[in-house]
Amino acid sequence: MIWVGSPLLYQRICDHVLEQIRRGELAPGARVASEMELAEQFQVSRITSKRALEVLRRWGVIERIRGKGSFVVSELPDLSQLGFAGGDDAPDSSSAPITLAFVLPDASEAYGLELLYAVEERCAEVGVHLLLRRTLGQQSVEERVVEELTTGGRVDGLIVFPVHGEFYNASLLRAVVDGFPLVLVDRYLSGLPVCAVHTDNVTAARALTERVLDAGHRSVAFVSTSPRNTSSIEERLTGFRAACVDRQRQYHELTDLRSTLPGAFSPAAVEADAVRIAEFARTHPDVTAFVVCEYNLARVVAKALPGPDQPLIACFDSPTDPIDGPQFLHVRQDQREMGRQAVDLLLAQIHSEPVPTQSVVGFRIVEAATGTPRPAPAKGRPPRQARTGTRT
Repeated sequence: MIWVGSPLLYQRICDHVLEQIRRGELAPGARVASEMELAEQFQVSRITSKRALEVLRRWGVIERIRGKGSFVVSELPDLSQLGFAGGDDAPDSSSAPITLAFVLPDASEAYGLELLYAVEERCAEVGVHLLLRRTLGQQSVEERVVEELTTGGRVDGLIVFPVHGEFYNASLLRAVVDGFPLVLVDRYLSGLPVCAVHTDNVTAARALTERVLDAGHRSVAFVSTSPRNTSSIEERLTGFRAACVDRQRQYHELTDLRSTLPGAFSPAAVEADAVRIAEFARTHPDVTAFVVCEYNLARVVAKALPGPDQPLIACFDSPTDPIDGPQFLHVRQDQREMGRQAVDLLLAQIHSEPVPTQSVVGFRIVEAATGTPRPAPAKGRPPRQARTGTRT
């Protein structure tokens, strides 16, 4: 789906105002419709209408007077040379190509790098420009970056990988309310009508947990950072619970670890979480397998419980080592498809086409390099089955 030659929303507004001037509907000195009026007329965000008026100002067609509005200048330039309908020969042609921005916490081989590659490659295929901004997992940085990009007129749309946090980013909420073209990847914002592309985390976590239970493990634990207001972790926990309840297996939860949170991934934090995990294992000797929300935290579990009797560890997105293969049994999300869909959905919004609120991409269950998950150890009395879980 490539929109060759199709004008953007702000370009349509520019051409509309220019045509009003050419037809004499707007004479020199006449007041031009306001940002709000144009936004309502064209069913766009005020950010879009503001950008259109700013382009017209740069072309010397209108002047903007603070507190009064926008007015046609007394001495107009050659209108025959202005507008986007003429294609590449339009003035200020550097602003005509679509520019998208991808805002993400960071990228690694475990997760994010393939997503970034896919977004960049799809943008290159359809001939749009791409800006990349990293937030390093800090919500304050994400808020500032989104504010700059949506109000500065630098980009036509945003792809955002939201940071982990208990509160929604205020500038992201404003972009949603204003109707700025926006696509979220990896997760969605519950209760907000914003386009998002993500994995069905409930189904994926359930499938991963069932794979663990198929190996004979009768008591398992879910390990994560706080799932509060992070849709991906909340849904993975839901899928884990559902699999355990359906199979009538005992389960436990350790969901307040912190070492892999943005800005907290340090040797001291890892050691503190490792101590907690080791203590958890001592007080829950029946647990023979851990389902972990993400790869780095699975590594912390492995560090905390070393040795030949290490329990089975399963997670999301264990990277593939070309030599040794993946370290853990894991869910592999289709980051390539996620990135490509995000670009296409964003371009559809920019061109006023309807898009779904949520788009789901596929996943695979991938074995660890050692092959089939080892069965639960046979030593000791097996734990009784239970339908209820415990949270630690």
